Amino acid sequence: MSPDTPAMDAYWMPFTANRQFKKAPRLLTRADGMYFTDDKGRQVLDGIAGLWCVNAGHNRPRIVQAIQQQAAELDFAPPFQMGHPKAFELAERLTRIMPAGLNKVFYTNSGSESVDTALKMAIAYHRARGEGTRTRLIGRERGYHGVNFGGISVGGIVANRKMFGTMLGGVDHIRHTHDPARNAFSVGQPVHGAEFADDLEKLVALHDASTIAAVIVEPVAGSTGVLIPPQGYLQRLREICDKHGILLIFDEVITGFGRTGSPFAAQTFGVTPDLMTVAKGLTNGCVPMGAVFAAAKIHDAFMNGPEHLIEFFHGYTYSAHPLACAAALGTLDTYAEEGLLTRAAEMQGYFAECLHSLRGEPNVIDVRNIGLVGGVELAPIAGEPGKRAFNVFLDCWDQGALIRTTGDTIALSPPLIIERAQIDQLIDTLRGALKRAA
Repeated sequence: MSPDTPAMDAYWMPFTANRQFKKAPRLLTRADGMYFTDDKGRQVLDGIAGLWCVNAGHNRPRIVQAIQQQAAELDFAPPFQMGHPKAFELAERLTRIMPAGLNKVFYTNSGSESVDTALKMAIAYHRARGEGTRTRLIGRERGYHGVNFGGISVGGIVANRKMFGTMLGGVDHIRHTHDPARNAFSVGQPVHGAEFADDLEKLVALHDASTIAAVIVEPVAGSTGVLIPPQGYLQRLREICDKHGILLIFDEVITGFGRTGSPFAAQTFGVTPDLMTVAKGLTNGCVPMGAVFAAAKIHDAFMNGPEHLIEFFHGYTYSAHPLACAAALGTLDTYAEEGLLTRAAEMQGYFAECLHSLRGEPNVIDVRNIGLVGGVELAPIAGEPGKRAFNVFLDCWDQGALIRTTGDTIALSPPLIIERAQIDQLIDTLRGALKRAA
């Protein structure tokens, strides 16, 4: 370990193999464009947009300048019973790129907070309309909706749930859509699996629709291994929700802001939810911020009673933080000036071609893609789940590329500014690591 390496004992790192990391630290000290710089001065290609969030690449001038100027102008403004201009300006700007039908913005500080906010909105909305029996929430197996108690309750990733007790009551789950027997190595949306949405009808029959508030799904399930929705699946979920008066929530914390080739996956797949959670790409990862986008009917259901009373008893000290709003406005400017919210649609053909060229490499059992996000699933080492992918991750780091693993799936989600030569570099580095891991 370098003498310049900081003391590490005090920091309990999130979602990290702490003991392994502290024996061989991987420290990032700078970032610019498509690359990180580590503490040894090496450039490392960012194959995961930081953590699904740095969609415009690193160190973008408009965003940096916006944050610096805001810090000197207004560092904090209380969000309860007060406001500041950029919070309203940002909300208006966001409505211009949202799916039609969503036109209200409620600010949070993270994807996890966005999810819990949306779940509370859904339950409270039904109560405001006189349907207070609608309290049940439906998630999906293998779903990731952040790490707060609401999110892990509707989520379906076992490791995120098993240590934390009984969680919320009144929650059920539909099946995930992963079906490698029929859909392995699909390019884009798989053909088979729309019928998985019919699980919701079974839960309606079990619980009765009058008890169900909302269904929450990721249009593309990211953290569980990049599961692409089968053709017709999201449309079928929308139809069933409409039939039974159930709200549909899309968790677009990962897919939002250009990842699938449209501003939001709802537009890519042609299905509009009633509520949408966002974060990550909202500020290009520069300042923590999230939001919930809501249909007007949900917002308006709360706008009753005396005007001096609070309509929705929820919010955070840092909701609409001035620095976050400034960063988000600078991010939207950058996206617009460079056409980044649709660039994944232009690049996805070449990305898919390169990604699927990994078929046939040692231990590759599936490849999945949409827009500029891809998953490469590996056969696990017997008795050591996740180890093969983790070894590939370490190898790629040594060779100058940052990838992400979840279980034995490698996830790629590069910044939307990526060029063909950098796609080649990323895939070639991964190919070499796969060969060495065999």
